[in-house]
Amino acid sequence: MGYEEALEQRPLAITFPEPVTQSPGHLVKGKEQKAKMDCVPIKTHSYVYWYRQKLEGEFDFLVYLRNGKITDKIEGFDQQFSAQYPQDASCSLEIKSTEPGDSALYFCASSESTVLNVSFS
Repeated sequence: MGYEEALEQRPLAITFPEPVTQSPGHLVKGKEQKAKMDCVPIKTHSYVYWYRQKLEGEFDFLVYLRNGKITDKIEGFDQQFSAQYPQDASCSLEIKSTEPGDSALYFCASSESTVLNVSFS
């Protein structure tokens, strides 16, 4: 058996670091209420991304925090959201005043690849 054949027969193993944990697992709010979500990123990462996915939609970038500070964000972020990432603590995203259009899945990631490896508590 040649090297290429051996590679084809070998199972592919993908190892992810510990998962990013979000809470709450689900959140229901009425109109014009605050909605806060928390995220515990991978311990060795100093940055967090927040994304939103509306029903059957693509992931939409919301904000990027690095070393506790907002580094990049969508236009209008400050009017609708707030985000915090205190050093050595969990990160949070808050919708300041909920509207029906805010209904979506919200994801945090501590690297661009961990958005696909999120666990909810």
